[in-house]
Amino acid sequence: MANFERAPADVQEILSKPIQQLGLKLEGSPIERFVEQLYKELGAKGLNKFRPRCYLTDEWGCPNMEPVIGVPFYLADPKLQRLEAEMNDVEDARQVMMYVRHEAGHAFNYAYALYRTKEWRSLFGPFRRPYRENYRPVPFSRQFVRHMEGWYAQKHPDEDFAETFAVWLTPRSNWRKRYQGWGAMQKLLYMDRIGHQLRDADPVVAHGDTDITVDEMDVTVGEFYQRALDQQLSPGELPLDADLCDIFNVSKRRRKNVRPAVDLLRESRKVLIDKVTYWTGVQRPLVKKLIETIVAKASDLGLSADIKFERDYLTEVTAYATTMAMNYIARGKFILP
Repeated sequence: MANFERAPADVQEILSKPIQQLGLKLEGSPIERFVEQLYKELGAKGLNKFRPRCYLTDEWGCPNMEPVIGVPFYLADPKLQRLEAEMNDVEDARQVMMYVRHEAGHAFNYAYALYRTKEWRSLFGPFRRPYRENYRPVPFSRQFVRHMEGWYAQKHPDEDFAETFAVWLTPRSNWRKRYQGWGAMQKLLYMDRIGHQLRDADPVVAHGDTDITVDEMDVTVGEFYQRALDQQLSPGELPLDADLCDIFNVSKRRRKNVRPAVDLLRESRKVLIDKVTYWTGVQRPLVKKLIETIVAKASDLGLSADIKFERDYLTEVTAYATTMAMNYIARGKFILP
C-alpha cells in the first residue's frame, strides 16, 4: 500500500470509487489519438477494410481470439495515469503505439483467420502450442523480429506474428534494410505480401466480442491495484549488501561532491527497468521489483555516490541487475545460495 500513499491527494480520492462509475470513455480521452494514429497507419499500408474496434478494459489484449483491441482503462484519464505511474510505470507515447500495433497484429490474424493456413503455420509454428508466461528466449536470435521488450516474438507463434505485423506496420521502421539477411525476413515478406493481398478484402470475422469493459468493472480503483500487487512476483530476500557497497565505494566521511546513492538510483529507476527488461526478457513486474529492491537496499545502507562518477555507477548497476536477470532465466533465481 506504500505506493498508494505516495500518490497525490486528488488521485487518492478515486481509490474508493468503482471503476464502472468513473465515466471512462475512449472517445475524447487521451488514448483516442493513438487509436486514430493506428487507423492512419493501417490506411497508409493499404488495409482499407481492417479497422479493429478498440475499447477500454483491464489490460492490453485481444480477448479469446477476437479481432478487437483491449486498452487499459487507466490510459483514458490523467489521474489514473498518475496512479499507474506510481504503481507500475505508465506507458509513454512510444510504448503505447508499440502495444497498439502489436495488438493490431493479433486482431489482423484473427480477423482474416491466417493462423488456420498451412503457410502461416510453416512460418510461425503451431497456433495451438501451449502458451507459457515464463519462457526462455534465445537472446539475439535472428529468426525473430525485435519490437516489444524482452524478445517477445519468441514467446508463442501468435506473438511472433503480432510482432512481425507491428514491425511491418511501423512507419519508417526500414524493415527491409534492418532485417536483411535475417531468418525473420521471410516472415516480414510474407506479411508484406498478405497485406497487399487483403488490402480490399472484407475480414472473415468482421465483428469481435469484447472481454470485460470498463462499464462492467465493479471493483474499486484501490481493489484493482491491490489485486495487482498481490499477484506480483517477488525476488525475495537478496544478499545485496556487499555488492552494492563495492559499487558505491565512497567513504562516509566524504562530504564534498557526494550525494545519496538512492537519489541517483531513483532518478534512473525507470530507465534501468526499461533496459534490463528489454535486453533480458524477464517479466517487467519482476524486473521492477528487483530494481526497487536495489534502490531500497542502497537507502538502508546509507550509500553515497560521487557526483563525478555517476555514469559509471549507473553502468555498473545496469550490468549487475542484468546479470541477475539472466541468472533468473537460466537458473530460476536471481542469486543462487
